[in-house]
Amino acid sequence: MTRRASIIAALALVAVIVAAGAAQAARLKDMASIHGVRGNQLIGYGLVMGLNGTGDKAATTFTVQGLSNMLNRMGVKVSPDNVKVKNVAAVMVTAELPAFARAGSRIDVTLSSIGDSDSLAGGTLVMTPLRAVDGNIYAVAQGPVSVGGFTAGGQAATVSKNHPTVGRIPSGAVIERELTERFGENPRISINLRVPDFTVAARVAQSIQSEIPTLAPRAVDPSTIEITLPASGLENVALMARLENLEIEPDMSSKVVVDERTGTVVMGEGVRISTVAVASGALSISVTESADVSQALPFAPGGETVVVPSTDVTVGEQKAPLAVVRSGVSIGQVVSALNALGATPRDLIVILQAIEAAGALQAKLEII
Repeated sequence: MTRRASIIAALALVAVIVAAGAAQAARLKDMASIHGVRGNQLIGYGLVMGLNGTGDKAATTFTVQGLSNMLNRMGVKVSPDNVKVKNVAAVMVTAELPAFARAGSRIDVTLSSIGDSDSLAGGTLVMTPLRAVDGNIYAVAQGPVSVGGFTAGGQAATVSKNHPTVGRIPSGAVIERELTERFGENPRISINLRVPDFTVAARVAQSIQSEIPTLAPRAVDPSTIEITLPASGLENVALMARLENLEIEPDMSSKVVVDERTGTVVMGEGVRISTVAVASGALSISVTESADVSQALPFAPGGETVVVPSTDVTVGEQKAPLAVVRSGVSIGQVVSALNALGATPRDLIVILQAIEAAGALQAKLEII
């Protein structure tokens, strides 16, 4: 390799290292939220009309009552006994009212069937008020339902894809009432980390102090950093925009997450394993049942044909030599060492549990 090629390779390596280091930083807005700036849940009971015979059955009494009450309010007097609801489905409508949402804005809504409807495809949600936990109406939903699935079939077989009894209406609700929010009235504001951590909280306070010293940041606990805003509200918006884009180096505790139901193993970057010797093998037992027929000889007195059961049992054990797993300095080396044993994800779960029991796993093992 020439000198020029060596210099180019070295510069490329430095660029990769710098890029990897920069990629570790994350924006503050992706790691934390402002105390009090959050969404609010909305819920309502509605009816989806225009279904092609896939609505609720006549035995679903609340759908019959709901349709009858709606018609009566519209001046159409009808008895619930005379109402057929095969083209109507009762649904629960849910949505989230974002922070600082203003009247006239639109939000998405989700519809979930609460009766025995087969599908909401092709239906239209009629005007449905959405209430918050205080009982007040904050939005009204209405519109055609979009379903990401289907169901079809006959008397002997039925095929379905995804969940045809759950649908969405993009921008299907209009906000009618605003939440009372006065950002900046309290000069003391808290920044809440989504994952509490002492190290990250200290780094956030230090970054804010370096960027805007006048805010006087103070890390109160592993999840809360308090700052003091100036008096002017116009300046507060610009200051919060600067804070949101501060780059903070995240930190996380060493953890191994195991999902035994699906055979999934996820390891954090800081996982370390002390030097251990591991042997992993599999014992398999196969039992095969068969039936042999024993037939009597020709012209034998009193002879009869009988069925004789036969059982074949085979025991096999996989050879697993004892292997030494050296201390890993990175997650890549840990995975390479375990892969060297030929461990499957299921085997890896058992091996990790045994290593943790031996005290050689320098991380928290969490089973979900």
